[in-house]
Amino acid sequence: MPLQTPPLEASVDIAAPPAAVWKLISDVRSLRRFSPQVLRTVALGDPTRRGTVLVNLNHRGLLVWPTRSKIVEYVPEQRLAFRVLENGTTWSYALEAAGDGTRLVERRDAERGVTDISVRLTDRFMGGTTKFYAELQHGMQETLAKIKSAAESGS
Repeated sequence: MPLQTPPLEASVDIAAPPAAVWKLISDVRSLRRFSPQVLRTVALGDPTRRGTVLVNLNHRGLLVWPTRSKIVEYVPEQRLAFRVLENGTTWSYALEAAGDGTRLVERRDAERGVTDISVRLTDRFMGGTTKFYAELQHGMQETLAKIKSAAESGS
């Protein structure tokens, strides 16, 4: 039976318009620039289309593992979401105008729970789900801080 987990969420206010923030997050190949876990992302098809499969190479220290995900939502300057096929979680970025800037929310949902195999691997190699989910939460905050810095500096 899949493990039911609460969503993880982090947000940041960015002093840049949604178009500038969207440009940074919508290029899924560049997410490695911001995420402490992603080493590389390759889109198998058009990365601006729903249904496109992404192949990701992730790491935690010396541990490296691949995942596949599918873009499930792509609304320019508003929302990008992809579902990780191995564990059933959905990662999303939502943008909304906030004064002269943008509020960016990163979220991880497990609507149907996290797959048993993912839980077993997390327990064995990541120190357990509680520890790993805390690391994911911290990683989300780090990711958003890097996106904020890049958007506000125009880089």
